[in-house]
Amino acid sequence: MNKQTLIFSSIMLLLGLGVGYWFSHSNHSEDHRTAMDMPKAAKKALFYRNPMNPKITSPVPMKDNMGMDYIPVYANDDGNSGAPTGTVKINPTIVQNIGVRTSQAHLEMLSKTMRTIGRVTYDEERVARLHPKYDGWVEKMFIDETGEHVHPNTMLLSIYSPQLVSSQEEYVLALKNAEQLKNSPFKDIRDGAKTLLASAQERLKLLDVPEHQIQKLRKTRKVMKGLHIHSPFEGIVMHIGVRDGQRITPDTELYMIADLSKVWVLVDIYEDDLPWVEVGDTANMHVSGVPGKTFQGKVSYIYPYLEAKTRTVKVRLEFDNPDLLLKPEMFADVVLQAGKKVKAVVVPAEAIIRTGEQNQVFVQRAKGQYEPRKVTLGVTSEGKVQILHGLKHGERVVTSGQFLIDSESKLKEATAKMLEPQKHKDTKNNMDDMNMGSMDTSDDMQMEDMSMPNDMHMQTMKKDSPHSDMQMNNMQMDGM
Repeated sequence: MNKQTLIFSSIMLLLGLGVGYWFSHSNHSEDHRTAMDMPKAAKKALFYRNPMNPKITSPVPMKDNMGMDYIPVYANDDGNSGAPTGTVKINPTIVQNIGVRTSQAHLEMLSKTMRTIGRVTYDEERVARLHPKYDGWVEKMFIDETGEHVHPNTMLLSIYSPQLVSSQEEYVLALKNAEQLKNSPFKDIRDGAKTLLASAQERLKLLDVPEHQIQKLRKTRKVMKGLHIHSPFEGIVMHIGVRDGQRITPDTELYMIADLSKVWVLVDIYEDDLPWVEVGDTANMHVSGVPGKTFQGKVSYIYPYLEAKTRTVKVRLEFDNPDLLLKPEMFADVVLQAGKKVKAVVVPAEAIIRTGEQNQVFVQRAKGQYEPRKVTLGVTSEGKVQILHGLKHGERVVTSGQFLIDSESKLKEATAKMLEPQKHKDTKNNMDDMNMGSMDTSDDMQMEDMSMPNDMHMQTMKKDSPHSDMQMNNMQMDGM
């Protein structure tokens, strides 16, 4: 075999290898492109859910203990991906069958009327409990019956006390001393006598000796055995604690007198109604003892603590009682009209779903489409609830049938959470496929790059060595 034949055979072999490599690479690219452009297979179930317990799933079809088939779950391809999680679509026929009704959230001025039970009691600022400031004995009682009406300075009783007698004697001596020394040439002596007289008179006043008896003592200079106790204001004698001849001490309650021209009424307000109540709010009251009459009063005080047993707050009302028709310990029906008014976005109370952890409503996004939404509630009045956050004026909320919708919404939300790992898995698989395709292409390119140095090496051998033809033939035979 001559040199030209060897060269020709080598060229033909190289051409054959190049054509084969091109054909192989072309087929591989076509296969890869066909795999990428292949239409999606028919929809398959992602998993199967227990019909009685949605939390139990299976990757293959099966039956539960009751023989019921598991329900297949598919990817959500309904085009509602933009809706919030838990949004429910219901056929209009089903909407009508389950009685779904809606109401529009709107701006409204809220006020509150509260009905409660009250108890009539004394005005504590108009009650007097009389105690003596000394030891003694009751000499004579002028008012000895409970329920009697007394006026300011009405004489109640007369008391004998050795302390009062000695105080009167000191006062009489101070009077005489002041008269004898009033013309003394020494100013200190005159001032001392006046000071002693004023001190003795002040002591009588501190012991509640009435002014008319002090004036009588000044005129007559005779010590009186019994001193009087007078009523401090007009009122009713509610309690008498002593009788004639009884020994008394500062601990003894002589009389309890109450002015009933004004009375208090105590009512209990629940925590939910407390935001509505303010001092100055008006109140109307009816009592069984005075049928047909409405008493009008106002809120005067809201107590700053809560009753532990009833979980209520006491509120004090004031009522005028000029005819003394209202009597302590009467029960009354009270209607409080809150003066506070709130302009707010309101919805019917039945639209609120209270789960304990949160409050939510179902908002109608479109016909037959309902979105669950968390809301923050404000005050409640007459079956309407204020919405602080989560809802706008004009949106429609479900007011009937929302519990059935809520069950379906919870099921959809749970399904979406279970589908989330599957979506991540599919995305990962697609990314892996794309990476594999890139790796194939890069491998092909590497093979081409690797072939080029071999060709160049053979050309170099042909030029530099006289035995290059023989070496080339030997390399081809080894490759075969």
